[in-house]
Amino acid sequence: MAARRTAVTWTALGRVTLPAHLHPLRLSASSSRRCSSEQAAQQEKPPKRSPHRPEPSTTHDWIGPPNPLSNLRPIVYCIPEKESELEKRLRHLRQETEDWNHSFWTKQNISFAKEKENFIISHLKSKGLTLRDEDGRRRSLNSEEMAVFYKSFLDKNRTRHANYNKEWYRRNFTITLLMARVTLNSVWMYFTERHSSKKNSSPST
Repeated sequence: MAARRTAVTWTALGRVTLPAHLHPLRLSASSSRRCSSEQAAQQEKPPKRSPHRPEPSTTHDWIGPPNPLSNLRPIVYCIPEKESELEKRLRHLRQETEDWNHSFWTKQNISFAKEKENFIISHLKSKGLTLRDEDGRRRSLNSEEMAVFYKSFLDKNRTRHANYNKEWYRRNFTITLLMARVTLNSVWMYFTERHSSKKNSSPST
């Protein structure tokens, strides 16, 4: 049980700052993505989400450990007790975007790992070498040889990455607009309730 507690973190809810469900979308998850998962080559099927994902909290977002294939931390967004339809729409879009990101990078990393392995084996074979030497140690290619593969992979996936970036920015733009609307609605409700409270508490003449 202790191991599970250390594997996840919870974002604190601040009453003065934005609620947890209105925190900006974590762009760093995309910018830090690396197509380098060696474990990806060992799996044919996309990984399922962690079975230890908790039920949504009413006050906190849940952030789990990085997935070994997509390298993304799974997020379960909190559901406020009095969630409005606009807040619900925002939460669903953010959660769907997290799942979309996970799916894209899982497939991309698996493809990268398989193609990298095939490139190394093919290159060694052209030299008359096997993947492992006489002592059973795995052979590798030098940086100049691997640079050929990296460039080839990037060129091959240029259109796919461009389309991903377009969709990523489109989703974030929509999410940002929804966040702004939710925040404005919250501010409006706060001042409306405060004004109503003052009006009701003022002595009648």
